[in-house]
Amino acid sequence: MYTSATAFLEALVEQRITHAFVNLGSDHPGLVEAIARARAMGNPVPRMITCPNEMVALSMAHGYAQVSGQPQAVIIHVECGTQALAGAVHNVAKGRVPVLIFAGSSPFTQEGEMVGSRNEFIQWIQDVHDQRGLVRGYMRYDNEIRTGANVKQMVHRAMQFAKSDPKGPVYLMMAREVMEAECEPRTIDMDRWQPLEPMSLGPKNARKLVDALATAKRPLIVTSYLGRNSDAVEALAELSTRLGIGVMESVPSYVNLPHDHPMYLGNFWNEPSRNVALAEADLVLVIDSDVPWIPTKNRPAEDARIYHIDVDPLKEQMPLWYIEPHGSFRADAGTALAEMLHALDDTALQDTVVAERAAHYRAMAAERRRALEEREQSGSGLTIERLMAALRQHVDADTILLNEGITNYQPVFDHLAPTKAGSMFASGGGSLGWNGGAALGAKLARPDATVVAVTGDGSYMFTTPSSVHWISRRYNAPFLQIVLNNDGWNAPRHSALAVHPSGYASEAADLDLSFSPAPDYGGIAAASGGATTFVIDAGCDVDAILRQAFEALKQGLSVVVEARLS
Repeated sequence: MYTSATAFLEALVEQRITHAFVNLGSDHPGLVEAIARARAMGNPVPRMITCPNEMVALSMAHGYAQVSGQPQAVIIHVECGTQALAGAVHNVAKGRVPVLIFAGSSPFTQEGEMVGSRNEFIQWIQDVHDQRGLVRGYMRYDNEIRTGANVKQMVHRAMQFAKSDPKGPVYLMMAREVMEAECEPRTIDMDRWQPLEPMSLGPKNARKLVDALATAKRPLIVTSYLGRNSDAVEALAELSTRLGIGVMESVPSYVNLPHDHPMYLGNFWNEPSRNVALAEADLVLVIDSDVPWIPTKNRPAEDARIYHIDVDPLKEQMPLWYIEPHGSFRADAGTALAEMLHALDDTALQDTVVAERAAHYRAMAAERRRALEEREQSGSGLTIERLMAALRQHVDADTILLNEGITNYQPVFDHLAPTKAGSMFASGGGSLGWNGGAALGAKLARPDATVVAVTGDGSYMFTTPSSVHWISRRYNAPFLQIVLNNDGWNAPRHSALAVHPSGYASEAADLDLSFSPAPDYGGIAAASGGATTFVIDAGCDVDAILRQAFEALKQGLSVVVEARLS
């Protein structure tokens, strides 16, 4: 038999999707049969990764795509599984991560009219008016496959959206009867189903931006996710060096510039102070950033000229957004920077101007590094700065680092100080619980790599660690997870005190945010996945415990280190 489900699996293979993160249900008999048939006949199918939790499944696809650049598939169960994807849907959408989400739906016949007709009570309850509508606001494309005649075309059209900028998730659904239906095999010419080519600036705009940067006194580049493309990182490093331009990151989710680059000026998040480099800049070029600054806290000077390059410069899914640029360009960052470097080859530069501002930014970068070193050596107890400095000694440029430190996002980036594109990631979204699944996806994408996830205690609980660590053991995907135990949710505390610094909350002993008494964070992972666990506190030899943790990781065991911050 050749069914619509068979055609769907073939389409995944044609898309070079190697992994499907699955949570199967009563809507999938045709798919389960097609997978078993393909294996029995020696036909290729993606590797099926059983995921007891749907949000973990989508977070795995998220991490896999970030590390490899290749989108994967998530297969879930009707509208229940669709809703159980939870905040991971937000994360892949806001992080511009391509992924195919596929769900079955309740049968549309109930008296045995077709193979797959309703035969379980749940199929009436799980039949809803608009299953796709549950996630439509986050999808680049959604549709229902209604016939086996065009299954492949539907999958390939969806993936054209997923892989074309602005990239993101797509959602397809198919009823049980359609999956079971026989159909004719179709041969697809994949050369005719490719994503759109990256968008360019064009010579005129490239020249305009290079001339503006070359003549400014204090030009500054601000970016957040340019580093999703390693070629763009190399181009940014060259442009900033040749023109003497400082580079700032705002809420980074990738390594956008190596932290040891002389023009790297650091990153800012929610801190309630104005960034010196941003305040003094007379020209700011924003490249690939959703929130380049927070106007109530930190913004460019009123007379600064602002230019903006982005694959989505209008931020079409953000109801409130504007930075009022003097010029805005829809273009791929890597392509745009390559064009600007080409234009720079024909630009007459004032060497003294470039040298002066390069010296200015090198001095700022050196002072920043000195201040970071001081923080690592000062204070008492187990501070986040000292912990990350110790962790830094046990990782190298090829280690994959995942940062979901939340209120500690900035010190994790600062003190781990990644120096290689593609070595450190954040989710790019705002829903907590990404890091556990993402670490598994990263490990499956790069089995040879050491994977380390740094997470707050609150975000650790959101990861569904019982599912994460079961999957880790089942599929031999060990990673090291550092849990920053600061007694609960600190982010809501910061938010409340930022708005009401002298209110009742500032004096209250309990804001309903504490996790005390704390769970046994490592014990959860040990019970569900056999993880090795350690605890670090102010009285420990941090380096010795981290050494033991990495030794256990080398033995093929996942490791959870609970760090009880002072």
